[in-house]
Amino acid sequence: MNAPSPGAAGFDIGPHRVGGRRVFLIAEIGVNHNGDFDRALAMIDRAAASGADCAKFQLRDLDALYRRRSLAGAGDDLATEYTIDLLRRFQLTPEQHAKLAAHCRARGITYLCTPFDPPSVTVLEKIGVAAFKVASADLVNLPLVERIADAGKPMLLSTGMSTENEIRATVATLNARGAAFVLLHCHSTYPAPFGAIELRYLHRLRAIHPLVGYSGHERGIAVSLGAVALGACVLERHVTLDRAMEGPDHAASLSFDDFARLAAGVRELEAALGEGGPRRIGQGELINRENLGKSLVAARPLPAGHVVARADVAVKSPGQGLSPQRLHDLVGKRLARAMREEDFFFASDVEGDAARPRRYRFRRTWGVPIRYHDFARFMELANPPLVEFHLSYRDMELDPSQFVRGVFSDTEFTVHAAELFKDSRLMDLATADDAERAFSLAETSRVVEIARALKRFFPKTAAPAIVANVGGHSMDSPLPAAEKPPLYARFGESLRELELDGVRLCPQNMAPFPWHFGGQRHQNIFILPEESAAWCRRLGIEMCVDVSHAQLAANHFGFALDAYVLTLGPHTAHLHIADAAGVDGEGLQIGEGEIDFAALGRALDAAAPRASFIPEVWQGHKNDGEGFWIGLARLEGAL
Repeated sequence: MNAPSPGAAGFDIGPHRVGGRRVFLIAEIGVNHNGDFDRALAMIDRAAASGADCAKFQLRDLDALYRRRSLAGAGDDLATEYTIDLLRRFQLTPEQHAKLAAHCRARGITYLCTPFDPPSVTVLEKIGVAAFKVASADLVNLPLVERIADAGKPMLLSTGMSTENEIRATVATLNARGAAFVLLHCHSTYPAPFGAIELRYLHRLRAIHPLVGYSGHERGIAVSLGAVALGACVLERHVTLDRAMEGPDHAASLSFDDFARLAAGVRELEAALGEGGPRRIGQGELINRENLGKSLVAARPLPAGHVVARADVAVKSPGQGLSPQRLHDLVGKRLARAMREEDFFFASDVEGDAARPRRYRFRRTWGVPIRYHDFARFMELANPPLVEFHLSYRDMELDPSQFVRGVFSDTEFTVHAAELFKDSRLMDLATADDAERAFSLAETSRVVEIARALKRFFPKTAAPAIVANVGGHSMDSPLPAAEKPPLYARFGESLRELELDGVRLCPQNMAPFPWHFGGQRHQNIFILPEESAAWCRRLGIEMCVDVSHAQLAANHFGFALDAYVLTLGPHTAHLHIADAAGVDGEGLQIGEGEIDFAALGRALDAAAPRASFIPEVWQGHKNDGEGFWIGLARLEGAL
């Protein structure tokens, strides 16, 4: 058995990694320019705008490719005569191909080309092609395959028209030469009938060689998306400006609008396919699990020291306590605490003592997020230097003095504005909808009055920060860059219309895919650091920087978290600290995500040394703030 190819684990074609999670997407122009050089340039532009990674062409030296008698039209069948006639009219010169390659570079798209003969390979070597495509008709043409392999560039080989034994023979040849390549499943009819495509053959093809892709000629985009779902790491589709044009490939080609829909679908599939690892509960699912799930609760008041019996336990929503799946672990345990009727049981009731606060040492002011009903208990437990009141729309109807009694001269406070109001309406101070913006302004004004009312209990805080998710989101896709400045401008109008004497409205930086109602939206403002800093300067405001959101944005847009912090640090009044993973795993417990908190602390010391912080660990308030105390203990030394 031959050794596997050295490229079996993946390889690079230009700036693109082939064989990873991202599909290499080829817009096959081929000869669909019909010999018109300007049309070929325009098709490159359309391919780049449609989301293709690569624009691919075809190159033939007809004298090297065909018999002289065939070129002379001496006795070949009609199909060959027709093909040769078309190719003579549709060929572009090597000099024109060099210009096409340069135009691709200028448009940020990779130029590739299929050579059909050895002289064309030599031309493409001189142009500097990043990889070679081998057409289905040439998979068995071992002299040409060997010539291309000897060029030392990656190869993409279509397998249409070949038997499995022929495929295996060519693979053995390439492995013996140490070539890096992908096998493309293909049915070489134009257009291909759906019943003949046999898309599941991708699984057998992967047993022959680990890197597989799909070169499709069918109508529509559904089959091509299916190929990606089945593991194709390369996807090639022909494109045309007009499917009715003369030529053999136009009828089997996609319009550029269809190709753009295909590209969008491929990128959505990549996100949906994931890594194939163990089942992970996503952040949105966690939200819905808590809202819709069930918990074990006390069926009656239970004293400390009581041994839990089955009759002591009921199952109730929401799912914020111990899972009903652990009922049998709970029964028979001796309680370390007294419980009121319908108090949640927690893991600590089964496994031992819960984490509790202690005296923490930080280089900056720290605090905890609370609701009104938590205030007295958290002050009793920890007496934190700062509290952040998180408001719900129901909290906004309450009188703070019913929960905050006395004057707390050594305690500072901030307020987190509600982002969801009655009738499922979100705060959006940047929206173009005048009625919705007026609604958000009215609700924000109520938050401002609440912050002012709280000042009498916390005289140390002269101008409390109001942390706000100020809006600027969209439902189905992010907005184009040109549509973002008007959002910031409308937010600026909202700032001018609000009466903010004695308070500071601090927009919170947002994750690229924020969660609302257990589902995702797309965020458009206060995500990118340079842009956010520029608008802070322009509007004369400071921000609350959520480092979990910042890490998600860094992962999505490809910048470093410490660079983010250094850019926004001078405009940061307050911090929310939690871990994060991927592009939407926010609010994780410290140490359970991707953030290097020691490096984060150094960047914050340099850029925002006076900014206060709270641990914004999701559901950290449960079990008397157990998640907060764990997070604070893990942050000591870093902040």
